[in-house]
Amino acid sequence: MKRSLIVLATLAGSIVLVSCEKEKTETPVVLQAKTVNNLPADTIVGLSPQGQPYGSGKFTFYSLENNTIVPNSDSATNKWDLGFRGTTIIINAGTGGPANGGAFVYVGTFTDLSQVPADSTFRTDNAPVSYAITTGSDKGWYHYDGATQLVTPIPGRVLVIRTATGKYAKVEILNYYKSGVTPDASASDAEKLSKQRYYTFRYLYQPDGTKKF
Repeated sequence: MKRSLIVLATLAGSIVLVSCEKEKTETPVVLQAKTVNNLPADTIVGLSPQGQPYGSGKFTFYSLENNTIVPNSDSATNKWDLGFRGTTIIINAGTGGPANGGAFVYVGTFTDLSQVPADSTFRTDNAPVSYAITTGSDKGWYHYDGATQLVTPIPGRVLVIRTATGKYAKVEILNYYKSGVTPDASASDAEKLSKQRYYTFRYLYQPDGTKKF
C-alpha cells in the first residue's frame, strides 16, 4: 500500500496536508497449460529373433518445471520429474530416482481437475513390481489393442504429479505416435513400429507449491 501527501493551498493562505492512501492491487497469476510434442521414449531400434521390437532401454527424462528434456547424465539428481520409456512412465522417487516425487492416475477430465483432491494418495515407484503411474493396458493411462497393435490414451485419465522438488502438476497424455497422429489400423507393422513411442502431452505446473491448478 502506498501513501502520499497532497498539499492544498487555501484562499486564506494556510496550508492543509491531506493524506491519500492508494491501494496496490496484485494481478493474479494465471497458469497456462503447456503442450509437449514428439517426445521420444526409447524409440524402436530393432526386432529380436522372436520378432519383438526393442529400443535402447533408456528413459527420456523431463523437467516439468523447466519444460525441457534432462540429460541421462542427470538421472541421479532432482533435475527431472518424469521419465518415459515405451508405455512406462516413472517418477523421481522410490526406484525411479532420488528425489521426493509422487504420482497417481486421476479419473476425470484435465480441465475439471482444479486442485489435488484432499484424500489423494501419492505413490512411488517400486520397479519392477509396481509403478506410481500404473502400467498395463486399461490399468493406467492407455489401452493396447492386440488386434491392431495400437496404443491409445484412455479419455478421462490424468496423471497427478508431485514433482522432484515437491511442487504439483497435472499431465494428460494426448498421443503415443509421431506428430500426434495414431496410424490407421490397416497401416503396416513397419509404420506402426517406426512412429510409436513419441509422446504428445499437455501439462499444467503450479510453481507456488500449492495444490491448486
